[in-house]
Amino acid sequence: MVKGKKVLQKIYLAVILIMLYLPIGVLIVSSVNASEKNKAVWGGFSFAAYIELFHDETIMSALYTTVVLAAGAGFIATILGTVACIGMIGMSKKMRSAVMGITNIPMLNADVVTGIALMLLFTRFTELNFSTMMIAHITLIIPYVVLSVWPKVMQFNISTYEAALDLGASRLYAMWKVVIPDIMPGILSGFLLAFTMSLDDFSVTYFTKAPGIHTMSTMINAEYRKGIQTEIYALSTIIFIIVLLVLFVINRKSAMSLKKKEAAA
Repeated sequence: MVKGKKVLQKIYLAVILIMLYLPIGVLIVSSVNASEKNKAVWGGFSFAAYIELFHDETIMSALYTTVVLAAGAGFIATILGTVACIGMIGMSKKMRSAVMGITNIPMLNADVVTGIALMLLFTRFTELNFSTMMIAHITLIIPYVVLSVWPKVMQFNISTYEAALDLGASRLYAMWKVVIPDIMPGILSGFLLAFTMSLDDFSVTYFTKAPGIHTMSTMINAEYRKGIQTEIYALSTIIFIIVLLVLFVINRKSAMSLKKKEAAA
């Protein structure tokens, strides 16, 4: 009975992994498939798509816009979200709950509704441009920063901050040297989550972007009717490998730091 249960667990895990990673495997194989007309037919092994990728100005421009937008929005949202979390420490429970509820609205609301609402707001006062995309992304991803930083803020011992003030530190210095380092893991995870959400967004970007400006998601949507280029497969593969390496490094460092703590204990 126990063996049968273990076998079913392994089968279930295998099915989940196949469902998650089989499409990515097909994507990687398609990126090195020399066949141009039909990717379902193997036409030989080729890195031509990877070479042509870096010479395609349209894709490179969309990639640059996507990364700059995600990094800028993630950085600003991380600052605003962190300041909001620190500010909520001194609030009453009712006020804190109200602020958290308002903050979570963009996350719980449908992206299409958020995108249309922001588009109507922007077009009433200005023209759509890169700045409107940036503001829209910041609005969308701040809740994810707050959700990442707030648990660390709740774990923070306020006595250490007060002790720094008693020893002569200014409020700003104590905040920078005592509070921020203690909640830094939450800040970093919030930035990474915000960066990823901005990088992945389509609906809000589609409604708040100016004509002629494309991110990767909007460019792929525009090119879909013409047929997806093999260079997109290559770019997606590169992004997947980079994310995989980053996760490996982060998990490796976390495991090493955990071992050091256990050894010190």
